[in-house]
Amino acid sequence: MSDIVHDDLTESADDHDSHGHHESTGVDNRKLGMWFFLSSEFLFFGTLITNYLLFKGRDFGPGSIYPVEFYDIPFTSISSFVLLMSSLTMVLAHAALVRGDQNQTRTWLAATGMLGLVFVSGQFFEFTEFVNEGLKLTTNPAASAFFLLTGFHGIHVVVGVVLLLSLWGKSVRQPGGLSPEQGLSVELVGLYWHFVDIIWIVIFVVVYLIQ
Repeated sequence: MSDIVHDDLTESADDHDSHGHHESTGVDNRKLGMWFFLSSEFLFFGTLITNYLLFKGRDFGPGSIYPVEFYDIPFTSISSFVLLMSSLTMVLAHAALVRGDQNQTRTWLAATGMLGLVFVSGQFFEFTEFVNEGLKLTTNPAASAFFLLTGFHGIHVVVGVVLLLSLWGKSVRQPGGLSPEQGLSVELVGLYWHFVDIIWIVIFVVVYLIQ
C-alpha cells in the first residue's frame, strides 16, 4: 500500500515538474495561442497584398479607373499617424496597469480605442469618396483587391476597438479596476493591436506610396 502511495506521489511530482518546466519557458498557453493566431494573420494579409500587387498594374481596357487615381496621400498619412500613435497609448496602458495605476490604465485604454475609431472613420470617409467617384468593389479586379485588402484591415481595427472598450468597461465596473490576472488580457490585446498597426504600415507603403 505504501508503495502505491509513493508511486502516486512520484507521478504527481513529475507532472508538476513537467508543468513547471513548460511555464519556465516564459510562454503562457494563451500567449502562445495568440502568437499562432497572429502568424496565420500575417499569412492571410500576405496573400491579400500579393493579390493586390498582381492586379494593380494590369490594363482592364479603355475607360478603366484604378484606386491609385483617387488616393489622397496627405489625408491617409494623417490617418496612418493616428493609428501609429495608438500603439504608443497601448504601451502606456499596459505600463500603467503593471505599476497598479488603474486611472491611467483606463485613460490610455480609452485613448487607444478612440484613436482606432478615428482611423476607421477616416477609412470609411475615403471609401465613400472612392464610391462617389465611381470606384466600387466590382469595378475591376484592381479595385476589388484594394477594397478587400484595406477593408479587411479596417475590420481588424474595429475588432481591436471592441476588445479595448471591453477592457475599459471591465476596469470601470470592477471596484478595484483590472485585476493582476487580467493583466495578461491587456497584454494579449496589446499584441493584437500592435499587429494591426504593423500590417497597416506595410499596406500604406505598398499600396499608397509605391505607385
